[in-house]
Amino acid sequence: MPVLSASARSRLPDSAFAYIDSEEIRRLPINDAVHVRNALARFEQVTFESDVARERARERVLRAAKKHGIVPLGFFDGQLRKERERRSSASRKGWPRGTVTFLLTDIEGSTRLLERLGDAYATVLRDVRGLIRRSVRRADGHEVDARADEFFAAFADASSAFVAAIEIQRGLQAREWPRHEKVCVRVGIHTGKPTLSDSGYVGIAVHTAARICSAGHGGQVLASSLAIAELKARSDGMTFRSLGEYALPSLKDPLALFQIEARGLRRKFPALRSSDRG
Repeated sequence: MPVLSASARSRLPDSAFAYIDSEEIRRLPINDAVHVRNALARFEQVTFESDVARERARERVLRAAKKHGIVPLGFFDGQLRKERERRSSASRKGWPRGTVTFLLTDIEGSTRLLERLGDAYATVLRDVRGLIRRSVRRADGHEVDARADEFFAAFADASSAFVAAIEIQRGLQAREWPRHEKVCVRVGIHTGKPTLSDSGYVGIAVHTAARICSAGHGGQVLASSLAIAELKARSDGMTFRSLGEYALPSLKDPLALFQIEARGLRRKFPALRSSDRG
């Protein structure tokens, strides 16, 4: 890229720059196609004085790109990625720390359900995820992640996680699904002391919650003894059926598991999946 000399730069009008800071320093020249491409590439390297200034500069760069016939696909991808990172970072500030109760769900037989429903599966997945998300929010939980047919939430109060789990199962059972399908979700609950890093929760508690969820069946809510021990209150006639200790994949020690029972929830299920009785 041709370098602008100091004299050439001084002759350019303010409109030839995407950003002018409060000290009248002009940055990101957009006077021609070459410099526009450079401004697109360097945009995220600039420290803007405010979000308003950043958005104004962004608009100027995009207008210049349009003027010179440049399609900034890479720029849009980078902007979307940065925006997702900013939203994720902001949401993590409110996530619980210390002793945390995790709730994980996934749809039982999702691959076969997709094969049977075809394009209609996308609507089912959206509705299932929306129902789970609403239940988690009503119980003061925090959505950590949602991908494919899985949903991951965190709670500062273990009792709230159990309330959300029961509401999720009742809500799914009450719904009518396309082609009279039965859409069933397994739920796993576990309490531990994870580390909250820049990338999210890290620690054995996360893996344990996932293994508990995977061991269950659609319509079932499983919880560890550690999660039950953190309960401050039991509501809605909730009871616990001891299933004994199980060795779950990749976990060092067997885990005491319980089935949560409450009005409107199924009670009878096959033996737990892919686990050996301890």
